[in-house]
Amino acid sequence: MTVCIDDPPTLRWTGTQVDIIDQTLLPGELRVVGLCSVDDVVDAISRLAVRGAPAIGACGAYGLVVALDEAAADTVTDAHQALDQAVNRIGNARPTAVNLSHAVNRVRDRAAAGATVAEVRALALTEADAVYHEDRAACDAIGRHGARELAAHRTLLTHCNAGRLATTGIGTALGVVYGKAREGQEVEVFAPETRPLLQGARLTAWELADAGIPVTVIPDSSACGLLASGKIDAVIVGADRIAANGDVANKVGTFSHAVAARRAGVPFYVAAPTSTLDPGTAAGGDIPIEQRDPTEVHGTQPRVTPAEGVEVWNPAFDVTPAELITAIITEVGVLRPDYSASIADALRRVGPSSEG
Repeated sequence: MTVCIDDPPTLRWTGTQVDIIDQTLLPGELRVVGLCSVDDVVDAISRLAVRGAPAIGACGAYGLVVALDEAAADTVTDAHQALDQAVNRIGNARPTAVNLSHAVNRVRDRAAAGATVAEVRALALTEADAVYHEDRAACDAIGRHGARELAAHRTLLTHCNAGRLATTGIGTALGVVYGKAREGQEVEVFAPETRPLLQGARLTAWELADAGIPVTVIPDSSACGLLASGKIDAVIVGADRIAANGDVANKVGTFSHAVAARRAGVPFYVAAPTSTLDPGTAAGGDIPIEQRDPTEVHGTQPRVTPAEGVEVWNPAFDVTPAELITAIITEVGVLRPDYSASIADALRRVGPSSEG
């Protein structure tokens, strides 16, 4: 099976701006918008027009080139100052996903070697391109490793969206799904809605249906019962940050699926590139958890939202303890417990660029 990921691509560099699919409009409208200022990049990342840890990392990387063009600096010092300011603004747009801060710091550090303003921009663009293409290659490799690991598992439960809309390639968790399809393996996906913004119902269902993969959307609250029913062979999710001990931060609700999967005897897999591994964060309790605007829960439909004045707690992510994770599928292979050792080994194999 051929999986198309470039019609249109989730994001691309045009030479003067970053073009992205505005994911807030899916599935009702497929619209590509251009980001041509730092404000545009920060806004797109913050409001989830572009989302998914690898995708916002690539978007942020190109955002630094946008920052240089916007600043139109006359001196190298001014160019470096523009980069520093952009790193601070873009890198903090979403604090949980380590790929974002990793990517912008990587581009800034590479551009620091430029002796002229033109060299600074050229080096920044070269490094941003590297972030983009490395993620595409990583997704393909994750798909291959995952297809082998999950060859015996036909029916999968995922969460949120960790597919081509969340990366520059075929995806991480859904990259495994596409990898299975490419190998001719039968595969079917159950996608919880992922409230409050419905990334599962809106995005995962849209891209899987578009690729011809059987997909069923379920209420978030039904996942535990579905796992207990014996209908699910494995759970496969993405990640926004993986601590040195293997604890995983991912879309809120992931922890619940992991607990239910363990109770049901269903293997629970995480798929992520090594750029999501964070050796500087010892354990999940040290991962900053982004709090989203309460209006995402209050919404605009009084029939299905809290009464006015009711408080809302709206974390974007939760942390799944390493002990509940069967394995972590990366581009360099499948990592297994003890994760402290296997993560450190994976980072040694890919070199310093993936460690931020």
